[in-house]
Amino acid sequence: MKTIRVVAALIADPRDPSRFLVQQRLPDKSRANLWEFPGGKVEPGETDEAALVRECQEELAVELRVGRRLWSTTHEYDDFTVQLELFAADIESGEPKPLGAQALRFCTPKEMQALPFCEADIPLLELLLSPSPFGRGLG
Repeated sequence: MKTIRVVAALIADPRDPSRFLVQQRLPDKSRANLWEFPGGKVEPGETDEAALVRECQEELAVELRVGRRLWSTTHEYDDFTVQLELFAADIESGEPKPLGAQALRFCTPKEMQALPFCEADIPLLELLLSPSPFGRGLG
C-alpha cells in the first residue's frame, strides 16, 4: 500500500487562541466534504516545514511561520497509508482564503467534535480536548 507523508498546521485564531483554523475538503476530492487541519502532501526532497509553508500559500494565500512539531500519527485508509505530522504555526501575513477548500473556520476543539473530520485527525481532536495537550504551549 502506498504511504503519503502529510503535514498540517495548528493555527490559533489571533483574536481567540482557544480556536483553531480548520478547512472542509472539496466535494470532488478524496475524503470529500470532510474537515481537516490546513496542510498537504510533502513533495520529494522537501522538508516538512517547507511543504507546510508552500501548501498554506497555495491553499490559503497566507505566509506561515512554522513552529515546533506537536504531534504525529500513521493511519491506514483503504487506499493508502498517511503519515501525518502536525506543527504549531502562525500566520505572518495574509487573511486565510479557501482556495483549496470549500470552507474555512476557526473552531474550538469542542466545536470540532460536531464536524465530520478525516479519520486520521480523530485522535488529534480527542487530544485537543485535554488540558495542556502539548505540554509547554504551542510555540
